[in-house]
Amino acid sequence: MGAVTLGACAACLSAIEPLVLKLLFDQIVGSSRLEKLLVPFAALASLMVATEVLNTARERLVWRARLAVDFSLMQATVERLHSLPLAYHREQSVGATMTKIERGIAGCMTAFSDVVTKLFPALVYLTVSIAVMLRLSLSLSLAVLVLLPLPAALGVWAAREQAARDKSLLERWTRVFSRFHEVLSGIVLVKSFVMEEQEKRRFLGGVGDANKLVLRGVDRDSKMSAFKQWLIALARLTALGLGGMLVMRGEITLGTLVAFMSYLTAVFVPVQTLTSLYTTVRRASTAMDSVFSILSAQDSLGDEPDAQEPGRLAGEVEFKHVSFRYRPDQPVLQDVTLAVRAGETVAFVGPSGVGKTTLTSLLQRLYDPDSGAICIDGQDIRKLKQRALRDQIGVVLQDGSLFSDTVLDNIAFGRPGASREQIELAARAAHAHDFITRLPQGYDTPVGERGERLSGGERKRIAIARALLKDAPILVLDEATSALDADGEREVQEALVELVRGRTTFVIAHRLSTVTNADRIVVLREGGIAEVGRHEELLEKNGYYAAWVRQQARISVASAA
Repeated sequence: MGAVTLGACAACLSAIEPLVLKLLFDQIVGSSRLEKLLVPFAALASLMVATEVLNTARERLVWRARLAVDFSLMQATVERLHSLPLAYHREQSVGATMTKIERGIAGCMTAFSDVVTKLFPALVYLTVSIAVMLRLSLSLSLAVLVLLPLPAALGVWAAREQAARDKSLLERWTRVFSRFHEVLSGIVLVKSFVMEEQEKRRFLGGVGDANKLVLRGVDRDSKMSAFKQWLIALARLTALGLGGMLVMRGEITLGTLVAFMSYLTAVFVPVQTLTSLYTTVRRASTAMDSVFSILSAQDSLGDEPDAQEPGRLAGEVEFKHVSFRYRPDQPVLQDVTLAVRAGETVAFVGPSGVGKTTLTSLLQRLYDPDSGAICIDGQDIRKLKQRALRDQIGVVLQDGSLFSDTVLDNIAFGRPGASREQIELAARAAHAHDFITRLPQGYDTPVGERGERLSGGERKRIAIARALLKDAPILVLDEATSALDADGEREVQEALVELVRGRTTFVIAHRLSTVTNADRIVVLREGGIAEVGRHEELLEKNGYYAAWVRQQARISVASAA
């Protein structure tokens, strides 16, 4: 509000300036005494200084307000992105989301800043100027002000096309940078298949197409701007010609004509400002659509109003007639029922896509089952707050999932307040301390994006140390020993022994060595449980699991050969 008030005051002072010019020129023409010019000169200088002081103060207030609104909008968007379910993030590419946030919020802030700084001052200046012009010369005003609405009408007519163009441009940039993010994330694959040149051409081709759209818009806008300038020039020439005649007839003074020309030159500025504001708001609506597509996204997994925040759970887990599908035509799990004792280690095996990872995702409530329920210590997890539930579950994923940060910060990710001593104890238990101390900066060594500066086994052991430090009663090991050589697998297996001790553990693996020591092995086939038992028991049944073990043995022999 302060910025709007200061802008209005500055506009009023600017509107007074031509009247001072009138006084000055009338004194120049009507008097030979220089001292009579001092008052108009002093008044003019004072107006200029005061206007700049007000504009400077307004600019500071506007930027404070702009940054506050920008932060609030960014905060709301980021909070929404973090709260949205996993299904949303899997449907939206990271590159597309980042482009929406960057360009959407930037467009909104441009509109906000322009409206705050230009709308009310433009209206004030326009109102005062027209009133004074009519007072100075009614006939001259009527002759030229008839042209005043024409630039505004042209701008409003063009605004719809500009908004449609901006929407199309945003869609193009979203596609271009979505693909570019995927290429950079998968740069190893791109280089392995020697696709650098093709991807470069694809990206630059997309940028070129978008730039062509921009240039077409610039060409159209330039022609429109030129036409509006011609209208303004016509109004000035009309005023100058007609006003000169009136001065020669003695109907108005030279000072009046100078003041009138000053108003006329300036009065088209707020008209164009208001027109550009209309265009900016239309464009901002496109930007806001991209931001609101995030803010209004459906959160199907929100906490229920009466959701509880339990203390530390024992870890007794029960799946009760659980069915789930990602798409209506793609059932994954059908009527799965399984009870797991606290502290028990259960391994899930079965063909790819049978629902092993889906079960653990449902356990973390990254999705909700279509039917059935999942209970921990007898409580339906939908009755628990999601944050409290996930605090009770530690996860070691297939790729280690490290961030571009230091080793220390990656281990402490699930427990930011942990001391360095606690972090080192977790690293020792994960058999990671020795290799960490050999790194250039020890625990303060940056690991690179996704931990690329470390080997696969090192990433896994840091992930295990992170899970140990979190000290959750339930643990999920999703392919924790995959993609490792024999030595790396042995080191990780030794670290896992310490990790699973005393915890309810769910192991997902395709390797026999990972599941043989489990308390129970659950074989999933065609969306349901086919077999359950210990390793020896399932071998005796000579079913799917026994066939899978024989296949693993053949693979091992072939690899050794």
